[in-house]
Amino acid sequence: MLKGAHVAATIPTQDLNRARQFYADKLGLTPTEETPAGLVYQMDDGTGFLLFVSSGKASGGHTQMALDVDDIQAEVKELKARGVQFEDYDFPGLKTVDSIADVGSTKAAWFKDGDGNLVAIGLRVPVGAAP
Repeated sequence: MLKGAHVAATIPTQDLNRARQFYADKLGLTPTEETPAGLVYQMDDGTGFLLFVSSGKASGGHTQMALDVDDIQAEVKELKARGVQFEDYDFPGLKTVDSIADVGSTKAAWFKDGDGNLVAIGLRVPVGAAP
């Protein structure tokens, strides 16, 4: 039933213009469409996300969106050069070194957008890969 569904994240913001600037200046992303619902970002692989205005505040306590990348070290370096500040973690089972953590069979790094939404980037893990 849902197995063939397309997946997309929805990310809240209290200020759409400020969020647009963050995603453009810091992440290098440009919306592909502006709708009454908000800003639509289409990624090269057909996935995407929506930035929408919300009066609620992000807790930043869990990952709201994850972006799979081929080279996490290069992405972290580029994002830091753009001014993105990564989260550091050091507790049992999760420790970042140079902003990157080993997570099972992959690596990941986290940062918060201008609204405090927690965004992860991680190495692409092939479907069916053994943990």
